[in-house]
Parts: sequence; structure tokens; C-alpha cells
Amino acid sequence: TFQRQLQQSDCQNVLMKKVFDTHMLFLQINQSAAALKHVFAALRLFVGKFPSAFFQGQADLCGSLCYEILKCCNHRSRSTQTEASALLYFFMRKNFEFNKQKSIVRSHLQLIKAVSQLIADAGIGGSRFQHSLAIINNFANGDKQMKNVNFPAEVKDLTKRIRTVLMATAQMKEHEKDPEMLVDLQYSLANSYASTPELRRTWLESMAKIHARNGDLSEAAMCYIHIAALIAEYLKRKGKINISKTCISRNITVQ
Repeated sequence: TFQRQLQQSDCQNVLMKKVFDTHMLFLQINQSAAALKHVFAALRLFVGKFPSAFFQGQADLCGSLCYEILKCCNHRSRSTQTEASALLYFFMRKNFEFNKQKSIVRSHLQLIKAVSQLIADAGIGGSRFQHSLAIINNFANGDKQMKNVNFPAEVKDLTKRIRTVLMATAQMKEHEKDPEMLVDLQYSLANSYASTPELRRTWLESMAKIHARNGDLSEAAMCYIHIAALIAEYLKRKGKINISKTCISRNITVQ
């Protein structure tokens, strides 16, 4: 009935946000496995009908949906895990198709951010969650329509990176009383996202907080300088600022 209104401004409007929040409410309030099955079906229809809401413009809706689906991937019900994994695979596939079969950059970024957030909020990463990741990989390997494109490889890379984050977080927990080891693990994780500025910034900020907490203010300052350089480089590539090649320190240069 309200499709035209929902599609206004490439689906970036107040009515779309209200409809989306209503869908999310069904995932945020405890439901039976039978009810969740219908919720997942409704979300597949919603994403299929309004892909612009998730894969264009602001990433808020995409991030919120990724968070709630991943939470369901850690559900105690095996059927709910399977349904959530299927929805997540469908979501990534839609992202790939929306980008004209080039990449799943947005869903990749938002899923990694959601995993990082869920580790703190819900303690995911056990056998349930690993089972869901395996289901997603199986979907990618068995999707005949995607056999001759790089989508299965992108899905495999994403699930591998999620596992890396989970493993690194587990190691961080083991070494939380060893500040030098903890920061070293944070640094390794930040480096693994050298090509993804937003995630690299997230981990550099986390490193800075650890340094500041331990009284290592020079090291914390270096983390923030790295973040400033990342932002400057991004703005330059976007044409928002015009600066020449700048050497900020021996190991930080804005190209």
C-alpha cells in the first residue's frame, strides 16, 4: 500500500525507518521458533523488495539488521540457527546482486562490526555460532547460480575473518592482565583490516584506550595520529579536502 512512499529518497526516509524498526522488534523480543520462521520469511521479502534501504546511503539499517540476525545465529534452537543463517546468506547475496556482482563490501563491514559488538554484548563465538558459519559456507558452496562469480569466495573470506576476530578476542580475554600482549593482539587485528579504514579505526581506538588506561600516553597519542591520518586520506580520496603528500611521522604518511 505504501510502497511509493517507502521508496522515496532511495528508501532513506522516516516511514522506512518506522517499518524497519517494527520488523526488528520481532527479533528483539523473545519469540517461539515457529514465530521466528515467519519473521525471517517477512524479512527476506522486505530485503528483496527494498534493497536500497540496506545497500545505499546510510548504513544504519544494514548494521542493525546484521546485528539482530547474527544474534539469532547464536540461538539455542537449531532450526532458528538454520533460518537465521539462510537469511544472512540471502542478505549477502542481495548485496552482491545490488552491486552488479562486484562485491559485498557493505554487508562485510557491517557484519564484522556487529560481531565485535556482540562479543561484548552477548558473548558469541561458541559451537552454536560456529555451526551457523558452517551453514553459510555450505550455502555458498552449493549455490549453482553463483558458481562462476567470486561471491562464494567473498562469503568464505568473510566467515574466515569473523573466525579471526573471534579467535583474537578469545586470546585478548586470556591476556587481559598482560597489557603489552593485549595491545600486540589488538595491533595484529588492526593490521588485518588495513584495507578497511572504518574497522581499522575501531581497533586503533581500542588500542588507544588500553594505552591510556595503562598510563602510556605517548603510545595512545600515536594511535590517535594514525586514526587522524586514516580519516585525512579517506577525505582526500573523496575529494573533500585538498592536501599534498604529508609526512606526519616516520611511520605515518598521508598519500
